[in-house]
Amino acid sequence: MQKHSRFLTISMMLVAANMRLPITIMPSLIQSFKQNFNLPNSLAGMLTTIPLLTFAVMSPIIAKLARRFGNEHVIYAFLIILAIGSYLRVIPSSAALLAGTLLVGVGIDAGNVLIPAVIKDNFFSKISVATSEYTLSMLFIGALGTGITGILIKKYPLAIVMGLLSVISLINLVTWVPNLKYNVREKAVTTPAENKQFLHKSVWKLPLGWVAAAFFGLQALVYYSLLTWMPSLLISQGYSSVQANNMATLLQLGGLPFAYLVPTLALKKHGVASMVAVTFVGFVGGTLGLTLPIHAVFWATLMNLLMGFGAGASFNLAVVFFTTKTTNGFETADLSGMAQSAGYLLAAVGPVLFGYLNNLVHSWTIVLLVAAIFATLLALSGVVMNQHKNIYE
Repeated sequence: MQKHSRFLTISMMLVAANMRLPITIMPSLIQSFKQNFNLPNSLAGMLTTIPLLTFAVMSPIIAKLARRFGNEHVIYAFLIILAIGSYLRVIPSSAALLAGTLLVGVGIDAGNVLIPAVIKDNFFSKISVATSEYTLSMLFIGALGTGITGILIKKYPLAIVMGLLSVISLINLVTWVPNLKYNVREKAVTTPAENKQFLHKSVWKLPLGWVAAAFFGLQALVYYSLLTWMPSLLISQGYSSVQANNMATLLQLGGLPFAYLVPTLALKKHGVASMVAVTFVGFVGGTLGLTLPIHAVFWATLMNLLMGFGAGASFNLAVVFFTTKTTNGFETADLSGMAQSAGYLLAAVGPVLFGYLNNLVHSWTIVLLVAAIFATLLALSGVVMNQHKNIYE
């Protein structure tokens, strides 16, 4: 374990918060954007899809940049891009909105790829604790952002709401500065024994690397697609906009306990298998439950919590796979970069596909059935990952 700043934990948690908040505020704002900019459903869905596409493109590039310039420096450079993109979206222009969303996606991705590697390097004996802090912050702030956004947008103009919710990106720029002097670059290789990762094939050539990518991509596809359209889906079923936004918030809050449960249980004998089961029951049970002709607040709330369980279990399990299925920080960054590149490319299809399907068949039931199919494939990929000690077997 290398030396690190005493501010690393709090600044890492803020990076995690910034990895979700700029995206999770969008479901509550979609109706406002559609009204202000006359956006159709397909283009509105792009506000979630654009960041996912940037993740797909930038993830392997970020892993390579980190090897050359160091994790801490690369994260800070991309935090600057994130802040610029966040405030560019405040400008009342559809061009600025799309450009800002693109920069936000680019800025977020350094944290996506490199925070698991930072955890592997700096908290080697406390990986489960650090992973819990990281994912808890991401899930909690993301969920809180959805709820607060739904309240603020009813009282203030869109630009003010966007500006207020972007302040956290500026705070993160300050808190990350102490970490810069602890930046670590990849050492020059003199013998294979000094750097075991050079004995391994590229993660892009490993079958289990692709299974990890499938697991990550499918959990992101199902989660972001459901989150993007859940308010609209529930409103179509007769719920008020406030109720719909609150339930979308619960979908996110439902995953919070798993920020602690998954990293801890993953070390137990049947821990990973139990979390794969939670993923299946949560996502499949929750989505199919909403297709039933039961229109009651209690039922919709229960189904959203159930989907939240599936989302929390699967996302945290994906992060655990990055750190436990590799042997050092550089390998973790490589697997994280590869899995998120391919995975987010898959996930980017989701929000647009779900919006297109609903426009095509005018039925959210079909959309939910498709989500259940993807969730089943997600659980199957988790079963495969659980059968192997690491991706190099």
